[in-house]
Amino acid sequence: MKVDVNELIYRAMTMADIPAIVDIEHEAFTSPWTAEAFTNELMNNLFARYMIMEYEGQIIGYGGMWVIMDEAHVTNIAVKADFRGQGLGSCLLAELQRTAVFFGAVKMTLEVRPSNEIAQQLYRKYGFEPAGIRPRYYSDNNEDALIMWAELDHERLKTGEQ
Repeated sequence: MKVDVNELIYRAMTMADIPAIVDIEHEAFTSPWTAEAFTNELMNNLFARYMIMEYEGQIIGYGGMWVIMDEAHVTNIAVKADFRGQGLGSCLLAELQRTAVFFGAVKMTLEVRPSNEIAQQLYRKYGFEPAGIRPRYYSDNNEDALIMWAELDHERLKTGEQ
């Protein structure tokens, strides 16, 4: 389904969203988070900020991060399989960066599989640069993680530019 990005709605994740989020997790990742993991994030992690991307009343993506002091650490970001390839991951990442700035972050970090070139291209578009490796980070195949960092451009993000 073709999405009109002007019709996207972003909002905070709620407990009621968890089943839909877990479905997207299973589509997107070989080691998906469980419902319990998301419940713990929403109920017990004061640093956690999770957001939903909706289109026509349907959850089509989500992203999460921890904002600690002036740093934001992206924990997960995914778009529902039927909606991929339309630049929605880009929209979601831009919204995460704007939200991080709102909560006082000046930098953002994340880990990505070295084999995930598509994600790396997206992250580079938003200012992320490689900064290190976490050896055997991914438990499903012991693949390393590429650590990437971005400085958050407060002026650009406050005006909503991408």
